[in-house]
Amino acid sequence: MGFHQGHVLLGDVGATNARFALLSNGVLGPIKYFAVAEFPRFTDVLDAFLDFDGRSLPIQEAVLAVAGPVDENRCVLTNCQWTIDAQELCAAFDLAQVRICNDFEAAALSLPCLTAGDLYPLGNGEAVGGAPMVVLGPGTGLGVACLVPGSNGSVVIASEGGHATMAAANCREDAIIDYLRRQFGHVSAERVVSGAGLENLYRAIVAIDGIEAPKRDAAEITQAALGDCPTARIALELFCAMLGTIAGNVALTFGARGGVYIAGGIAPRITDFMARSEFRARFEHKGRFRTYLEAIPSSIIVHPAATFIGLRTIAHGASGATTASSTV
Repeated sequence: MGFHQGHVLLGDVGATNARFALLSNGVLGPIKYFAVAEFPRFTDVLDAFLDFDGRSLPIQEAVLAVAGPVDENRCVLTNCQWTIDAQELCAAFDLAQVRICNDFEAAALSLPCLTAGDLYPLGNGEAVGGAPMVVLGPGTGLGVACLVPGSNGSVVIASEGGHATMAAANCREDAIIDYLRRQFGHVSAERVVSGAGLENLYRAIVAIDGIEAPKRDAAEITQAALGDCPTARIALELFCAMLGTIAGNVALTFGARGGVYIAGGIAPRITDFMARSEFRARFEHKGRFRTYLEAIPSSIIVHPAATFIGLRTIAHGASGATTASSTV
């Protein structure tokens, strides 16, 4: 799909927040935030954004990055009840073209554009030019994607890797995963490394250790962990360690010698904590492939609008990137 010059609607739609901006003749405008819980349907939040200043502009095209698997330009979000359908949006908003992509496809497309100032390094390693690069990120869910550079353009492999089965790395994690398995049946990576996952870890620790602790949501657990609550700190330390295990698995799976990048809403808020955590040790802890992983750099993306960089790339069609997407 080729997008024309003019005004293009860009959107980054998760299960907690929806963000929108207009791309006008190649220039990205201000990004506006909306709480997903305040709107029954996606069309309602899009109406709210357009009410700001979009009604007076000739918007005919849109590119939307969404938190879920995309099939035939349609997505039912994984962690909320919204359905986003390109055909419906074209009819409802008189749009000529709408492209819907996985949010981590857009995040992956941003990677070649990020500078040192957009990244918080975790550990050592040096990227190999032209090698695959991966991005994963805990937020409301856990997204995973890979960018494979090529002489004729890059290929993005958008996946649902966050729903792969979580493996324990020690007896403590065996007990925690067993506790969660009794609740959920299947314990995916997302069940422990996401906002809800941090809550699951905290709750499991409280139950297994027989601790009296207040009920907390993910933001409260994080705040308490950065303060003086030992139980919350244990939960957040475990979160970082398990993220390191997952990141190392993803690096091995894709041969990501171009680097591993951590996105999402949680990691940029705890950069110093992650740097002191077991993240990197667990990233490298892969037996005979320790040396392989020691050479791969890992970083937290701290750019506040990296997804929009990727969306702009899609709208411009400047990367020549193509996408291989999974469906479930």
